[in-house]
Amino acid sequence: MDQVTQLGQRRTSVDDIFDYLQDEILSLRLRPGDKISEAEIAARFGVSRQPVRDAFSRLANLDLLLIRPQRATEVRRFSAREVRKSRFVRAAVEREVLRRAADLCDAEGAAMLDARLAEQARIIAERDFDAFVALDYAFHKTLCDIAEADFVFDVIQAEKAKVDRLCMLSLAKEDRMPELVRDHEAIAEAVKARDPDRAIEIGMLHLGRLDETIEHITTTNANYFEPEDD
Repeated sequence: MDQVTQLGQRRTSVDDIFDYLQDEILSLRLRPGDKISEAEIAARFGVSRQPVRDAFSRLANLDLLLIRPQRATEVRRFSAREVRKSRFVRAAVEREVLRRAADLCDAEGAAMLDARLAEQARIIAERDFDAFVALDYAFHKTLCDIAEADFVFDVIQAEKAKVDRLCMLSLAKEDRMPELVRDHEAIAEAVKARDPDRAIEIGMLHLGRLDETIEHITTTNANYFEPEDD
């Protein structure tokens, strides 16, 4: 049985290609609209084209790649409609998470929040954007855990992933990381004070930080977005 389990957990070339390309796309080393060559990726990893096709398919399912017959595969552009939808869903879910977290936070929950904030403080001076993204996820997961709604984090994670590339543009171009950490600190203080109204107020302000960036990018880099239907 152990041998079967180990075999089931063994990584494949598809996993390696998927992880590499996902990181390249989310970090914006591959930008919206950039073309990706199936042959070049296969040569880079020393594999046939089939694992590359499989990795491309997984990325397409996440709306990160656009695959079209007889045309070059490209990094998918942002969809303004999907961004609006994602942010609406996430705001609705996180309101309830923050309310419950503030109602249920105890000494253990407060310690968990303090630990997450300490981790974020350490990476501020290093300007480590990749590390911040991971710690941002961890902070919001901790809120779900305190709210006794860990299952909800799957929804938040899925919706957050859809705008991660925009978040990276925000962090890199506007250096918003310290501001977002201050938001986290204010959210944590409200939750620890068991003040749900204040927690929700700061939480919605936090989610709204990206609105100005989206508007700016839409204006200055319209080619990053798919054309909207009339």
